[in-house]
Amino acid sequence: MEEVWDLCREDLQRVEEQIHSDLKSNLSLISIMGSHLINSGGKRFRPLLMILTSRLAGYTGKSHTELASVIELIHAATLFHDDVIDEASTRRGNKTARMLWGNQASILVGDYLYAKAQCTIVSFHNHDLNETITEATRKMAKGELAQLAFNGDLSITEEDYLEIIGNKTASLMAATCRIGAILGECSSEQRTEFESFGWSIGMAFQLADDTLDYIANKAKLGKSVGKDLEEGKVTLPLLALLKRCSQADAEKIERVISLSEFTEENLKYILNLMKEYGVIEYSLDMARSFVEKAKKSLPLFEDTIPLQALLTVADYVVDREL
Repeated sequence: MEEVWDLCREDLQRVEEQIHSDLKSNLSLISIMGSHLINSGGKRFRPLLMILTSRLAGYTGKSHTELASVIELIHAATLFHDDVIDEASTRRGNKTARMLWGNQASILVGDYLYAKAQCTIVSFHNHDLNETITEATRKMAKGELAQLAFNGDLSITEEDYLEIIGNKTASLMAATCRIGAILGECSSEQRTEFESFGWSIGMAFQLADDTLDYIANKAKLGKSVGKDLEEGKVTLPLLALLKRCSQADAEKIERVISLSEFTEENLKYILNLMKEYGVIEYSLDMARSFVEKAKKSLPLFEDTIPLQALLTVADYVVDREL
């Protein structure tokens, strides 16, 4: 994977410069808060996808730099809003914007970044680009609303959960890859195939992320183990556990969640049950199944370096911190 990052390093540097340029404003709060979030970490995974898909599609221009920044601005906007909704105090080991500048500023700067992204897209005067981004942001908002509606609700099904992450996370990665195909002037069928690749990668990414929440090293993940559980987010590992464990264990888990009794002892109890019933591996296997689906979705191109890089990226989304 390091070779893939090196392959795209120059393009990624230009994207980074574009992001900081897009965050410049005569209203200092926008620049300061935007830079605080953008500089707090993250490997620019979505821009990497756009660079590689556009290269595979045969694009040799430079518009992908500006469009990759658009994707990052949209992603950043969701993080500002997420931290307010989740009442989060830290992100990637740093204080969240809401803790430093308040909820109102976080919501408004998030709104500004959405609007900034949309203005940039409109400036390309390309209907397919407009439609791709608009539809992705609609789905993301729908996913956020559904997650809020199901917060702490243990009656949620795996199908409900998969639909939520499909909208909340996978839709933006799908849009990212479709944009790469649009830039390469691919056929309508190929654009759909690139989009399917991105959607499956996004599904695998979120499934792995939700599983890592229960097993990953805090320093690597940037949040405490079991943080999703404390925030009332019912993800696949917990759903799978409730389906497999005894009624007595299920009742205890439900009591812990309903009463917010997230002590170290209770968390350890749930983590041990997850190991006992194999739900971590179950969740990761599902993530890997989406990786394989992603690989099969890619259009038939010659075996080039960008193609091999995208296949490497597909494996990376599950194995990144395991």
